[in-house]
Amino acid sequence: AGFAVRGSDLAEAARAAFAEAGGTACTTAAEAATGVEAVITMLPDGKVVRETVLGTGGVAKALGVGGIVVDMSSSEPMGTQALGKDLAALGIGCVDAPVSGGVKRAIDGSLAIMAGGTPEQVERVKPLLAPMARAVIATGPLGSGHAMKALNNYVSAAGLLAACEALYVGQKFGLTGETVVDVLNASTGKNNSTEVKLKPFVLSGAFNSGFSLALMAKDLRIAADLGTSMGLDPSSLIETTARMWEAARGELKDSPDHTAIYRFVAEHEAKG
Repeated sequence: AGFAVRGSDLAEAARAAFAEAGGTACTTAAEAATGVEAVITMLPDGKVVRETVLGTGGVAKALGVGGIVVDMSSSEPMGTQALGKDLAALGIGCVDAPVSGGVKRAIDGSLAIMAGGTPEQVERVKPLLAPMARAVIATGPLGSGHAMKALNNYVSAAGLLAACEALYVGQKFGLTGETVVDVLNASTGKNNSTEVKLKPFVLSGAFNSGFSLALMAKDLRIAADLGTSMGLDPSSLIETTARMWEAARGELKDSPDHTAIYRFVAEHEAKG
């Protein structure tokens, strides 16, 4: 899209792949942030983001007054608001801009991006976000993007869990997996998971969509805690869903893909 992009990652292989794709790979995040106008982070959680931005050797000092940090991670909304305040004290702006769409839509630049921050700051970073997205949606004040991402992933994860349970029950009854999926997709049970996940990643046994079960469980805990802080009943579906995914994270080994939630359903039922 015409931007000069510098990047850093702890993994040497990731830096090499980034350089091969046309970016300038840097050994440290501070090196990547030196002399640029904006820093984009996409990291495992808000604690890692905060350490990378404000910790020793962090990007904030290298970025300097007038710069802006765009956190595209899935982070906890209140932590994002605290990060924004600390950056503002240094004369640095902050926008939270998490994404939805998975690996495929990241590759083809058709992500949905939820952008939280002041209207001025969101407008400032839209030209950076637009090449990655089919839609950049301003969600409100700082932290609202991360809140919306967690809520979106809750709805997505609940839909996948429901679809996997229906698939398991249908197959136990004697329906073929293909029949279950085809009928769901022709009926009111259709959702993103039935359309794009069940056949290629679940029925195939591949379980390799590119998004980990641990990260989904983390996002669900953010959503459930947000619901609790907003006064939602502790026995809510959002809390129940979060606990089931956390149980799956504990029982399934070797860092599985999130579509392996089907394995958890099947193994859990098999145990009685």
